[in-house]
Amino acid sequence: MNIKVNGRHLDVTPAIRSYSEDKIKKFEKYLPDIAEVIVTLSVEKYRHKAEVLIRVNGNMIQAESVTEEIYASIDEVIDKLEIQVKKHKDKITSRRRETRQNTAAVPSEPVIEPSEVFIKRTMMEMKPMSPEEAAMQLELLDKQFYVFTNDKTSDINVIYRTASGDLNLIEPVK
Repeated sequence: MNIKVNGRHLDVTPAIRSYSEDKIKKFEKYLPDIAEVIVTLSVEKYRHKAEVLIRVNGNMIQAESVTEEIYASIDEVIDKLEIQVKKHKDKITSRRRETRQNTAAVPSEPVIEPSEVFIKRTMMEMKPMSPEEAAMQLELLDKQFYVFTNDKTSDINVIYRTASGDLNLIEPVK
């Protein structure tokens, strides 16, 4: 497992680095095939932020925490990640037990709200996956939507969570 600890507006001391690495290493017992872990620690006035991104088998698990102390932020983000990692492992093991069933999500017309401010640009590789795998990624990343390439149609699709908590799939019309 490759662990990278970065600091923004913060010098990463050996104590902070070893504390972060020791906390991250406990995830090896849940997911032995973790490829890379990126820990980003930042400080802005009294806000100490810890962000962790775990890459495992082409999937990403991400969490962040903001507190008034950097060690507390690390502890809190580790607690959040532990929940997500256990959920990921449970989904994978339950998936192996079940037979794969192709269930097609019924697309509906989403309400598209105009974006007021461009905040952050994220570039990522989109590996082909089924809508079920994309739903799992959406859960793991704890986001409102996920963009992916459909493995059957090779089209770009978007899966998103509605206000009621349901998942909807957007597919292009040919």
